[in-house]
Amino acid sequence: MKKTQKSVIVLVVLLAVLSLFGSCAQKSQAAVRIGSKNFTESLILAELYALALEDSGVKVERRFDLASSVVHTALVNNEIDLYPEYTGTGLLAVLKLPLITDPQEVYDTVKAEYAARFDIVWLDYAQANDGQGIVVTRKASDAYGIRTISDLQRNAEHVRFASQGEFDEREDGIPGLTKVYGPFNWASSTVYSDALKYQVLAADEADAAPAYTTEGTLVDPAYVLLEDDRYVWPPYNIAPVVRRAALDQYPQIADALNAVNAKIDTPTITQLNAKVDLDKREYDDVAKEFYASIKITQ
Repeated sequence: MKKTQKSVIVLVVLLAVLSLFGSCAQKSQAAVRIGSKNFTESLILAELYALALEDSGVKVERRFDLASSVVHTALVNNEIDLYPEYTGTGLLAVLKLPLITDPQEVYDTVKAEYAARFDIVWLDYAQANDGQGIVVTRKASDAYGIRTISDLQRNAEHVRFASQGEFDEREDGIPGLTKVYGPFNWASSTVYSDALKYQVLAADEADAAPAYTTEGTLVDPAYVLLEDDRYVWPPYNIAPVVRRAALDQYPQIADALNAVNAKIDTPTITQLNAKVDLDKREYDDVAKEFYASIKITQ
């Protein structure tokens, strides 16, 4: 009888220990919370990061589609653990530091400052650069030999510019370009909504317009994205920003996300954006397809 009682007691203690161990293990397996901003490119990148972490055995919680104005605050306040950010945004919008145009210097600066101020880590940055640019029609590019912004400035008298209003006044718009390249004496300059610029260019109502360098429409050979050959604009290279606490708990985050970023250059992310914005596919399907293709080649 005593042996039976002892066996029961041992069994109860063993079950209690196992339950406690299971509870601790469950707590240690808390999901990594991945955020994104509320536009196509950020959603695609965040989904790629989620897939990579899941593939490396990390449980993931998706907290996508956050307003650009709050996503950094969400990271600092421990509401998310990581999200895709841009080096230029970190430098200028978050840290409020002076303009730098060298990509490595921008990255080194934001990496050091984020670590010191927020205990947040910048992982490797991708070659992809989603920055400010100017697009011209292929017709105008071929007619006047326009491949760079220097070419555009020299031939401005032949070019009808589709402005967006504020671009004529922003420091990183025409004023900034003029300081470096000289005056742009357009054949004409008319203000249009940014949403209509490609329609305006396609209808031959203008020859050039401000653009961002990874817009999906730029896959169309009817358009030429000009080179900023005198480096007026800061780089906006893509990189994951991660809470150090999350990295400490899951060190594999770094290798998994760095491997993804190594496959993302400007043409690649532009093509992915086009599949969503032009072909009207779902961003998560596009991300899964691309992730499967880079997994094979790793």
